[in-house]
Amino acid sequence: MAASTHTVTNQAPPLVGYDVFAADRALVEAVERHLDPALLDEVRAELSGLGLSAGSAQVQEWGAQANENPPKLRTHDRYGNRIDEVEFHPSWHRLLGKGVAAGLTAAWSRPGGHVRRAASFVIWSQVEAGHGCPLSMTHAAVPALRTDPVLSAEWEPRLTSLVYDRGLRPAAEKAGVIFGMGMTEKQGGSDVRANTTAARPLAEDGTYELTGHKWFCSAPMSDGFLVLGQAPGGLTCFLVPRVLEDGTRNVFMIQRLKDKLGNRSNASSEVEFDGTWARRVGEEGRGVRTIIEMVAATRLDCVLGSASLMRQAVVQAIHHCTYREAFGGRLLDKPLMRNVLADLALESEAATALGLRLAAAYDEGSERERAFLRLAVPAAKYWVTKRCTPVVTEAAECLGGNGYVEESGMPRLLRESPLNSIWEGAGNVQALDVLRALQREPHALDAFLQEVGRARGADHRLDGAIKNLLTELADLEGIEARARRLVERIALVLQGALLVRYAPPEVADAFCASRLGGDWGAAFGTLPHTLDLATVVERARPVA
Repeated sequence: MAASTHTVTNQAPPLVGYDVFAADRALVEAVERHLDPALLDEVRAELSGLGLSAGSAQVQEWGAQANENPPKLRTHDRYGNRIDEVEFHPSWHRLLGKGVAAGLTAAWSRPGGHVRRAASFVIWSQVEAGHGCPLSMTHAAVPALRTDPVLSAEWEPRLTSLVYDRGLRPAAEKAGVIFGMGMTEKQGGSDVRANTTAARPLAEDGTYELTGHKWFCSAPMSDGFLVLGQAPGGLTCFLVPRVLEDGTRNVFMIQRLKDKLGNRSNASSEVEFDGTWARRVGEEGRGVRTIIEMVAATRLDCVLGSASLMRQAVVQAIHHCTYREAFGGRLLDKPLMRNVLADLALESEAATALGLRLAAAYDEGSERERAFLRLAVPAAKYWVTKRCTPVVTEAAECLGGNGYVEESGMPRLLRESPLNSIWEGAGNVQALDVLRALQREPHALDAFLQEVGRARGADHRLDGAIKNLLTELADLEGIEARARRLVERIALVLQGALLVRYAPPEVADAFCASRLGGDWGAAFGTLPHTLDLATVVERARPVA
């Protein structure tokens, strides 16, 4: 029997055995407003099934195991033959397989596919974010391949399959495939036009031989990759299969795996091409234009991934404070802690609302919605991903010393939190992309203004923020130097408009007062004390 000094009291129970979807009111409501009502019963059941899996003790253990047992590179077999394979822990494969089966690579082939996939991505990424990269890139490869109808007809059914068929074999022999992407090179980074990978045309039309390297290539055990290389006609997009049709391995030399801050379960690699066989995707010299739709889709996943991380951090903080007592009562009931939790909950709900709205625009697919996405995706990617780290840091602090201990799971969330801001174009890249949209594509600004205009007149602080934004947009003097400030305002106005239209009044009021009205400090927990913060926190509280 344990000694009395070892009796544990005043600790929150593990947050397990609950429906991650049903417990997220903001996510449930976003799904309901953006989906065809005829689909709702089916999708609710689908998402609750995934939510119960994500909230189970077994699946949460899979996430911990995948993180604690990072992938291992095997460049050669025992005889000295080059094999270039990466070994993953079985739990990583289980998570990836469940994600594929849940439709996280099938948005393009299902009604309401992008909204239901976005919700699934928010749910499933809360378990462990490292396996999300191949899910994201497989999903995002579809629009790039559609620039070539022949390639699309061949590969899209495999990419959108609900079967995770692991192992390196010819794609034609597999029930489903996974894709990766390689653009970044040492000398270029985000400046992909500085790529030096050479593409030499072969005798068969549309085929090439690649020689060069990619400094950052995620998920190297994928069945295929979209990469950029310099063809005679300029920078071009190529499809590089991992295994050729005759069963031989393509030349795909994995030089090393990256030792990263977080995202430990995902194998990010440095690869070399040396006579590597490839198929051209799109026209020569139009590589960026071809692959840009893939980049846009992965940027949306950065928004959704950050929303997922924020949600998990916030629910852990609220759950802890629901059970933890100090100074004569529950932490949840302490006015100052309630202010912190409400502030965090606002950030989380705003990110979720924005991410699902962008997914709905993909589903609608109209010219107006495409124009809206052109401006809204980089603005959202810039702002939401940057909010992730401070949210997770503050949430960890709500747990006190418990949140600094690895077993709490908060350190893993914290290490993961900067990733989405850095990958797929860091902050300045997104800000400059917004400027390009403003300067070259006036329909994008028109679509954005129509979107936020739907909420005008409902809150004076939102109206004032829209007016101030219009003033900033009218003055293009020195706009590059103040691009970050401008993009931040674009994102905040868009989030405010969505919350004013769709969120409970207590949530919209608190967001507009703090983020748009200026009644906010420089840290979380500085909301005006006159707001109904208890209602905001209760809305975000997970009910196991």
